[in-house]
Amino acid sequence: MTVNTEDINHMGAALALARRGLGMTAPNPTVGCIIVSNDGQIAGRGWTQMGGRPHAEQEAIKRAGIQCRGATAYVTLEPCDHEGEAPACSKALIKANIKRVVVACVDPDPRVSGKGVKRLKNAGVEVVQGILEEEAKYLNKGFFKRLAEGRPLFTLKLATTLDGQIATRSGHSKWITGPEARAKGHMLRARHDAIMIGIGTALADKPQLTCRLKGMALYSPLRIIIDSTLKLPLTSLLVETANYIPTIILTAKGVSREKVLAFKKKGIKVIVLKPLLSGRLAPKLIAKALGIEGLNSVLLEGGSKVVGSFISAGLVDQLAWFHAPKLIGGDGVPSIAAYGVESLLDAQSFQLTTQHQCGNDIYETYDRKNGN
Repeated sequence: MTVNTEDINHMGAALALARRGLGMTAPNPTVGCIIVSNDGQIAGRGWTQMGGRPHAEQEAIKRAGIQCRGATAYVTLEPCDHEGEAPACSKALIKANIKRVVVACVDPDPRVSGKGVKRLKNAGVEVVQGILEEEAKYLNKGFFKRLAEGRPLFTLKLATTLDGQIATRSGHSKWITGPEARAKGHMLRARHDAIMIGIGTALADKPQLTCRLKGMALYSPLRIIIDSTLKLPLTSLLVETANYIPTIILTAKGVSREKVLAFKKKGIKVIVLKPLLSGRLAPKLIAKALGIEGLNSVLLEGGSKVVGSFISAGLVDQLAWFHAPKLIGGDGVPSIAAYGVESLLDAQSFQLTTQHQCGNDIYETYDRKNGN
């Protein structure tokens, strides 16, 4: 087994291709594949297409054609080994006469998990594993999270003043951040499988929850509204557009059957969950339900109460935080509602991963620290 600088460089390029599929491939992971011919030239590129099909390897093989013979394939996730809507990618690579496959990381899906690599090796294909493994796992961390814990990865998006407020005491909030930050926020939507808010935000802001960047309307994520008593009006823009933007309402067991049917007739999927004694829906039950839906990543844009409940439940995995250079003061509306932290030892800790200027605002991302 040989590993060289070229392997690292080509795998880095394959990971860049895989990023193109973020937010568009659920329930599948997003994968990139590059095929390099015998003379060292890139013969084919591929990445997982919208909806998870075709797979990256199939796309790259199609583009490379006869140049696959004797070539090396760089794949960011172990080639699948199960038959579905298309032949297994491990078989496709063998059939294409690929002589060497470089894999970043093993697929945790029990239908694959080592089987793809084994088939390749049994066919006489040289397999190199572990090239940029951590980077590949991080790229598909939502997929890995769902396979391991049965829930999607939750990213909390916040746009606040420097003192953590989202509105003035009168409720004025448009716009705390500038146009560059708002554009970045729309790109975040496109890079997640779904976006979720609570009914309070739905009623107060009347949002569309779409990606409104030019030319990216088709990349709008699935929309989720937490509405335990089905207060959302049937005349809501969220309801009226549900026929062409997939929308889910999470509600509580015991709501009117007639109401549920009315929403379903509008093209909305209604998921009924057992409520807490307070009548609210438990975040962990919501997370489990969304995992069953096959979602790998969810962008949480809910109001302060929803945000507080998800943080308290230990479900916020990442922060995407826009800080506007403004101060409102303690009588403003906080971004996160109180959720009963008594000691700093109980406070959830996050680690800064990126920070950069976004117009006049600062954009920071954080990962939750392990054990918090």
